[in-house]
Amino acid sequence: MTTSSTGTAGAQPVTSGFAVSERTAHLRAETALFMRDHVLSLVSHDLRGPLNAIHSWAYVLERKLDPNDPNSQRAVTGIRNGVDQQVKLLETIVDTTRAETRALALAYEPFPLHPLLDESAEEVRMGLARTRGVEIVMNSQLATEQLNGDRERLAAALWVMLTFAVEASAQGATTTLASRADATHWHAAVTYETSTALDDPALPHVLETFARKQAREPREANRIAWVLALCKRVAEAHGGSFEQQDASGSAQATLALRIPLSAQAAR
Repeated sequence: MTTSSTGTAGAQPVTSGFAVSERTAHLRAETALFMRDHVLSLVSHDLRGPLNAIHSWAYVLERKLDPNDPNSQRAVTGIRNGVDQQVKLLETIVDTTRAETRALALAYEPFPLHPLLDESAEEVRMGLARTRGVEIVMNSQLATEQLNGDRERLAAALWVMLTFAVEASAQGATTTLASRADATHWHAAVTYETSTALDDPALPHVLETFARKQAREPREANRIAWVLALCKRVAEAHGGSFEQQDASGSAQATLALRIPLSAQAAR
């Protein structure tokens, strides 16, 4: 098995009661950055609809009111000004802040996929899985397949997927990383059994507390847990996709990554 040369190097910061590698600390920080920008994007999107509706209804209300009543006209003007101020805040603060990861720069180069899986799995084993007593099993159908993309970004996406699965798993559970390639795409899927471990304060954790708590809340259709924002952003930047499927019945929960093998052509 190939292991990451940065997996144990450097200082050992303490996270949730146990030491993690410098590499893990870096990935944790990146995960938090993408999550912040994802939340800001949701706020910007979800607020614009109601604000536009308020603005439109203010014009409807204005036509119904007595134009000679200064109090009524002042009230309508105040509503429209308030909406305009909120939109300006979204544009100048929210949109500007999340611009850092909106246009994600990728360093394209061809690389073999199988070593990437080995390194990512071992990184999470050393960083959290062994401490939590969770086994990571590889189920790879890859041989010598290569992908033209940003190896470091895709490694980060795999790290988040595996770490989230381990965080959500009970002691003694197994998380599986399955991977294959067809004629045009690379597929990677992480499956795991959910438990109450995700936000159990008595257990060691790597991911942010509020992110783990939010991940246990009900999600709207087609939306992912905030903490998985990096996976989605990296996948889409490569012209691919990322999906989160919750457990249903006896089925396991799944995190799925789909990336074109010639990702640069999808930019």
